[in-house]
Amino acid sequence: MGGVRGILLDSSALLPSIDDNENGEIVLHPSADFLLRKLRYSKIPIGISHERGLSSPKECLLQKVASTYLCTIFCLSSEDDISSKVARIWEGKVGKLIHVVSCCRDDLCKKENGSDWLKVIVGSAERKPSNDADYAVAIGTPSVSIQKLEELPLLICNMNRVAMGKDTLTVGYVMKPSREEDFAKRGAFPLCPTQNGLIFLPLNYELPLSSQLQLVDAVLHKATDEILAVDMSSPSEFSERVSFTRNLQDLQRYIKSQVDCCVIDPFNNIFPILDRLKIQQILIGLETVNIKGRCKIRAPHFVKVDSFDEPNLEKRLAEANMSLPNIVKPQVACGVSDAHSMAIVFKVDHYKDLNVPLPAVVQEYVDHSSLIYKFYALGGKIFHAVKKSIPNADSLMNLFAEKGLKPLHFDSLKSLPVAKEQLNADGHMIDFELVKSAADWLRRTLDLTIFGFDVVVQEGTGDHVIVDVNYLPSFNEVPDDIAIPAFWDALKEKIISERSKQAREAS
Repeated sequence: MGGVRGILLDSSALLPSIDDNENGEIVLHPSADFLLRKLRYSKIPIGISHERGLSSPKECLLQKVASTYLCTIFCLSSEDDISSKVARIWEGKVGKLIHVVSCCRDDLCKKENGSDWLKVIVGSAERKPSNDADYAVAIGTPSVSIQKLEELPLLICNMNRVAMGKDTLTVGYVMKPSREEDFAKRGAFPLCPTQNGLIFLPLNYELPLSSQLQLVDAVLHKATDEILAVDMSSPSEFSERVSFTRNLQDLQRYIKSQVDCCVIDPFNNIFPILDRLKIQQILIGLETVNIKGRCKIRAPHFVKVDSFDEPNLEKRLAEANMSLPNIVKPQVACGVSDAHSMAIVFKVDHYKDLNVPLPAVVQEYVDHSSLIYKFYALGGKIFHAVKKSIPNADSLMNLFAEKGLKPLHFDSLKSLPVAKEQLNADGHMIDFELVKSAADWLRRTLDLTIFGFDVVVQEGTGDHVIVDVNYLPSFNEVPDDIAIPAFWDALKEKIISERSKQAREAS
């Protein structure tokens, strides 16, 4: 059946009925930009249509929009056969063509009528309720009404689900716009089915969540994007210290009522990733992965610090087998503005005036030839990239002297003091079999589907030290043609696994 094979957006739906804004500028309808961003990388052909005689400013705006959002422009008259015009551009595809028009211009282009076309009328007071899962795909229906442009992805998703049959799985996703675009432009979130039978639906907090969740089999989230605060002074469990946005709280509440909905990953499973102390304690368990006679993989030595004025700090560092320099990190690993505010300290007496949020975790500084291995676990598949890292201690000591004998403060997302030498991993041995075993252990221990971790190889000992673990990384260093299919496979495997688990528990 093919699902949706093309979407034609009429200018009447994209431009507001009032000709310009308060500054006299021609602008898009507020909902149009949202919709176009969602459709740009949907892998469904998108067109913009307008009538001949459109004013020059409006035509220029639509041309600019078409260029930005990868759309084809169709200039039409009431006498044009829209079907033949579109067929010449979008030939060779199977499925429905959607023509989106404003309710005030629903008489446009009568010649698009036919079984291949569905007219979507936006803004109609007679729209059907958005939780009617069948209204958009009723056989023989020539048109359907929606109230908002933002509903169109739900309509498309529903049509594709019905067309592709029960073997297709739908993944709703929610994350901050910049992260979503980063994934989407790599082809990770198509609205049309993937090669392994997934459809991706962007969840929208401005629409009823209950109706959206009825369309999905799983929810992929980046909950750390929606942390408001973390109260480290609270004696409660870490999960109770985290305050999420109201939107995410609503999503959590609605998910609980959808017993068959798979969450990737369960919110409780990500809390250890938010707490550097907890993840350090978990990583101690890597000892079970090591094999006698081979290099080992381990956590860095560490100490938790509640105050930098602690009188016995030097003794505690020595008891933890740590010598200077040390790297100091906030205990909160992500989600708050200063989570990546760190420092490298060379003298114990410099801890007293250290500007790193408390409580903090002090880690050993591992000499690692200025190379860091970034590993990405996508389900059972492991990928990696090699990147330049912080210099060895002796080089840092020289930099420390140049800075006036002060600790090196930096933001690990922005100003990491990497080595200046050219990246050279030749002769730098890493045991990939050992790291793969560690990744499998982490997956089982943390119960996460997609995560990343950073490994450095200690000079002299050859110890493989995991210095960071993160949830749902971008894995930008892995080529898209390899990473994205693996990403899809990981999601599908998780959904099927959860369904099998639920079936066993129900029997």
